[in-house]
Amino acid sequence: MTILILSSLLSIGLILILIEVFLIPGTTFIGIIGFVTSLAGVYFAFLSYDSGTALWITSIAAILNIAAIWFGFTSGVWQRFSLKDTLKGGAFDGRTIGLAEGMIGRAISDIKPFGKVIFGDQVYEVKSEEGFIEVGKTVNIIKIEKNKILVK
Repeated sequence: MTILILSSLLSIGLILILIEVFLIPGTTFIGIIGFVTSLAGVYFAFLSYDSGTALWITSIAAILNIAAIWFGFTSGVWQRFSLKDTLKGGAFDGRTIGLAEGMIGRAISDIKPFGKVIFGDQVYEVKSEEGFIEVGKTVNIIKIEKNKILVK
């Protein structure tokens, strides 16, 4: 029965450390629980066996845990978790191209202070300089900054 308890504690500790390294890196909580479980297994070994056997068990458990952590860092498993794509967007994505100050459009929603306006056949989200503008009113572009359209 002691061998079963000892091997269970050490195996569960090693499995939790492996889970921390391979499956959910960065949480630290699972790794700490695995480390504490491994320490409990070593403590149980010292309680149940003579010191020579317990030291052998401790050294084997330490070697296995260190090997698991070393393998986790050198195997490239972290490449699965790293971002490989880059974002190509930015503050200006060209959606206001074709608009100019002074253009007149019609509000298709209430603008309080943000709403939708149609200029030509395109719908744009705009911000009102004066506050509330009712749906159906004509608006005038007074300023365009990157993707922001300010109307009056």
